[in-house]
Amino acid sequence: MITCDNSIKQDYMEYLDMKSAQRGKKAIVVEPDSMNKHLYDFQADITAWALEKGRAAIFADCGLGKTLMQLVWADEVTRHTGGNVLILTPLAVSYQTVREAEKFGIDVARSNAGEVKSQITITNYERLNYFNPGDFVGAVCDESSILKSFSGVRRKEITMFMRKMYYRLLCTATAAPNDYTELGTSSEALGYLGYMDMLNKFFKNDKNNSAAGGRFYGKVTEWRIKGHAEIPFWRWVCSWARALRKPSDLGYDDRDFKLKPLVEEKHLIDARSVPEGRICTVHALNLQEQREERKRTIPERCEKVAELVQHDRSALVWCHLNEEGRLLNKLIPDAVEVSGADSDESKEQKFMDFVSGKTRVLITKPKIGGWGLNFQHCAHVAIFPSHSFEQYYQAVRRCWRFGQQKPVKVDVVATEGERRVFENLDAKAKAADEMFTRLVEYMREGQAFERNDHYPKREEMPSWL
Repeated sequence: MITCDNSIKQDYMEYLDMKSAQRGKKAIVVEPDSMNKHLYDFQADITAWALEKGRAAIFADCGLGKTLMQLVWADEVTRHTGGNVLILTPLAVSYQTVREAEKFGIDVARSNAGEVKSQITITNYERLNYFNPGDFVGAVCDESSILKSFSGVRRKEITMFMRKMYYRLLCTATAAPNDYTELGTSSEALGYLGYMDMLNKFFKNDKNNSAAGGRFYGKVTEWRIKGHAEIPFWRWVCSWARALRKPSDLGYDDRDFKLKPLVEEKHLIDARSVPEGRICTVHALNLQEQREERKRTIPERCEKVAELVQHDRSALVWCHLNEEGRLLNKLIPDAVEVSGADSDESKEQKFMDFVSGKTRVLITKPKIGGWGLNFQHCAHVAIFPSHSFEQYYQAVRRCWRFGQQKPVKVDVVATEGERRVFENLDAKAKAADEMFTRLVEYMREGQAFERNDHYPKREEMPSWL
């Protein structure tokens, strides 16, 4: 065999490393074993990968240690650069993060008005406008999935705040099923492809074409992945993100990460009244009819929830309407409601009282308390369903998470007229499982591709030349 001259026969891996952004001068290369001793092996490996990458996302399910990983990531960035890191969290989660940092021996400080009291500063998203991006070399977005829920102005504010930072980390639970928005906004916040650039590169617009093909895992939308672009798309995602619902998804041992049983019970109750102009209750067929059904049946649904939480254990009750929250608060004597009208300080105090056991029953809305909070001391959830599977999933996972010591009971309460909401949630749950199964497959393939397992270590000239 005739091989290349030494000047030409360059190690291909070295060339790729030289060209790769993650091997740039600012890359932080840390041995996983040398980091915080509290990290599990999969947490240490993912954190080391995120440090070397510089700008990365960790999509890890509830209870897999995202808080510890982001704290260690921030700690290593400050150690290697001497600069400061800002950690942004949803409301009340900042207190929780501070407690976790103290437990794991990491020095942090909470700030609400822009002061930099420590190399690692923690604040709520709502307080971002008080801070100067020039004071930080890196930023962490905890529960970054809420980026897509923010208004365009707020999302742009967060993205622009981090725009010139080399070190950026997004942490959230696994992405919502059929929702590529989260991947697009994450990529944009990290400084990779913008959301619309992502769509134009990997997707095709099938607006007004209900027969569009493509894989949507149960849902047809305006945009679908181009037939030839599915594998390149997921390889691209894997180049800046790691996703897992349990350690074994990425080849690790699940020994300490096994969920307790989840018992879901659906309660379809009869309405005491019928819709105006009808002689009997019928299934609500569209969103307007479902909203009317929900408003009309507030008393009987709330009474059922109050009945279900009549015990001496902690319970978490999720509602969607202000009228539901107020009535539940009256019907459940030892309950505390966290409402949108409460000040930020009041909301945080009520959440902390529930975590500490001072409050037995907490009533709130998923959009207020459904992100990031750890209620693993509670093993009973009661909820009124909506069409948002992600909202339902996050609400349940506040309690049903790794670290929960008891089986979790979830009571879902609706009327016969809302039966289609149940059916839609079931379909979305199935779609989510299918999508994540595929995501794990692509993640493993992507990791192998990123390691260049499919390429020879050295290039050689073919013998016929």
